[in-house]
Amino acid sequence: MASSAEGLVPITRVFLARYYDTCPLPPLSEDVSRLTAELRELSDGLARESPLTSGEELLVHEVDRQPAHKIDENLWKNRENMEEILFLLEECHRPRSLQEKAIPEHVDIAAALGELEVKLRSSLKTLEAFQQNNADNVFNTVMTYMPQDFRGSLIRQQRERSERNRQAEVDALINSGGSIHDRYALLWQQQMERWRRQLAQLGSASGVYKTLVKYLVGVPQVLLDFIRQINDDQGPMEEQRQRYGPSLYSLTKMVLNIRLFLLLTWGRFEEKKIQMDQISLLQHAVDLYTHEFEKFIKFISKVYANSPFFIRAEDAGATESRHFLPHFISCLHFPPSLNVFLKKSYDDYKETIIPPGKTHEITLTVESINSYIAWDFSLIQGTLSQDIGFHVEYVNPSGDVTLILPYRRYVSDQGNFCTILAGSYKLKWDNSYSTFSKKSLRYKVDAVPPVVDAPQPIDEP
Repeated sequence: MASSAEGLVPITRVFLARYYDTCPLPPLSEDVSRLTAELRELSDGLARESPLTSGEELLVHEVDRQPAHKIDENLWKNRENMEEILFLLEECHRPRSLQEKAIPEHVDIAAALGELEVKLRSSLKTLEAFQQNNADNVFNTVMTYMPQDFRGSLIRQQRERSERNRQAEVDALINSGGSIHDRYALLWQQQMERWRRQLAQLGSASGVYKTLVKYLVGVPQVLLDFIRQINDDQGPMEEQRQRYGPSLYSLTKMVLNIRLFLLLTWGRFEEKKIQMDQISLLQHAVDLYTHEFEKFIKFISKVYANSPFFIRAEDAGATESRHFLPHFISCLHFPPSLNVFLKKSYDDYKETIIPPGKTHEITLTVESINSYIAWDFSLIQGTLSQDIGFHVEYVNPSGDVTLILPYRRYVSDQGNFCTILAGSYKLKWDNSYSTFSKKSLRYKVDAVPPVVDAPQPIDEP
């Protein structure tokens, strides 16, 4: 059974601020800024040795820019730069003389580089696990508020299909020789596509949401406005950026400078040999970066895990929101604070009187397999408790009938099933057993097509 969200409203920035007051971020080591500055000074010296290549120039420009403002974008940027550094540390990408270990000093350098590689791979795995777990936790939390029927199945189908398609895009890019930077540019584009496409589909009731909204829900405009604004520069997520962003921005700067120093060093290694004191500085920087970064991830993991998704309306100062009956939440693969509440729509229900000895039937035509037949009905009771017979049949083009749902008498029922055949499905309510009592039936039925991801134009961020 789905968890109830009745009486709850989306998280607010004010409430987040009170929550974050209980979660102060431990300060970074002062050595982060010191080592970052020392690495940049060494990189500037290397840049003066010989002209920069186009790739080196691009990286210098990136180092000189301010880090991205969004927390998740910075996490992706750290992940990208860790992979770029690991690429440079692989033996086949080291300077040739270092690969050959022609002198004893090169053996020591190679050993030190191997240790750096181990530490960075560990931090990279920590970050990858955090991002995946966070996405799964958000989705699973959302799904606890979903009705445990075909609607949840449709959302899961769409998510799984979309993620397979996105992974296929990444695989195709890699197979065509795309760089690490190209891959992460695509990954971030996909992340932004998830955000914009789902909001656009939800706001316009298109895609999978068209059938879901049509079938069972209506969307309060005030809450749609909320989700459109939540990630704005001054929206609720800005509280998180102000509290925890500066430390992450410093770590982003640090990993960029580690990469820049290593790239420039490799490019000039044959002319200007790296000194052991520079290797020592690099080791210290990587040790500190990986330690502080993993500490940050561990901290932010706890913050996210305990962060409230929903709060009581009175706690948010929004008691006027209580009249909404949130029936399900639609939020896929996004930050924990991104939530929208949808209330059950009663506008599409129909009512009919079934006289004694009679039946009432609805025929739904299904054009594609893996569609859903869904129903929700109840009897409008008078002074006496009443029930009604109900069953579902499949009718093939030749007119042959197959029983899908056996006959049973109900006071009310909500159900669904996934079709394995196209054709006609008859839903029958049976009052033939009644001699005197008519039945007042209130019902909603629908045939929901399978989820299909249609291409959507995505504007550049």
